[in-house]
Amino acid sequence: MLARQFTGREGSTNMPPMGQIEPCMDGFETINRYYDKMQGLVTAKILPGEYYVTRNQEMITTVLGSCISVCVYEPTLGMGGMNHFMLPSSNSLNDSEDLLSDSFRYGDVAMERMINDLLRNGADKRRLKFKAFGGGQIIRQMTSVGDRNIRFLRKFMVLEGYKLDAQDLGGIHPRKVNFFPLEGRVMVKKLQHMHNDTIAARENQYKTELDKPEDISGDIDLFD
Repeated sequence: MLARQFTGREGSTNMPPMGQIEPCMDGFETINRYYDKMQGLVTAKILPGEYYVTRNQEMITTVLGSCISVCVYEPTLGMGGMNHFMLPSSNSLNDSEDLLSDSFRYGDVAMERMINDLLRNGADKRRLKFKAFGGGQIIRQMTSVGDRNIRFLRKFMVLEGYKLDAQDLGGIHPRKVNFFPLEGRVMVKKLQHMHNDTIAARENQYKTELDKPEDISGDIDLFD
C-alpha cells in the first residue's frame, strides 16, 4: 500500500474516555461518527453523496474510487469539512460541457452546500483552503467518470475564484482519505486492487441513484 501525507488508519467502534462524543454541528446528526482508538479521535465517516463540517477536534474519513472528496478548512477559525461526490452519467464528455448543465449541477451543489455551511458558521471565504482527492480509474467500465469529476472540480474552482493547495487526483488506485480539519492535515492511502470490487459496487449503486431524475434546485445561496 502507498501512503502519502498532505500538510490513517482503520476505525474502531470503541468509545472515548467517559463514553462521551462531543455533539456535532446542527444538520449532521445522520453522519456515522465513532471513536477511533488508534487516532484517539472521534471520526466522521462519509459515504457517496454526503459531506460533513466540524469545528471539533476530530477526523473525517472516506474511501474513494471514481468519486472525489474536497477537503476545505479555514485556518484562523479552526473549522473545516469534507464532501464525497460524483457527477451523474452523461452522453456529453467533451471539454465544452459547463457548470450550467444538469449533470455538472450535482457537483456544484455538493461544493456549495459544504462551503455555505462553513460561511454560515463564521468562516471567511477569502481564507478557505482546499485540497482534493480521488477521481481514479479503478475499473475499466468507469473510465470517463473520474476524468469528468476532475474536470468539473477544476472548472468550479476557477469560476469561484478558489485554488487547490494540494491534490492527488486520477490514476488507477482507490484511496482512503483521512482529514483533520482543525489542522488542515490530510493523510491519503492508496489501496491495493483487492478493494476495487467493493468500492466500485458502492459507487455504481450511487451512480444509478444519480441517474434518476431529481430536483436539485432550491436551497443554494452562496455568501459573499
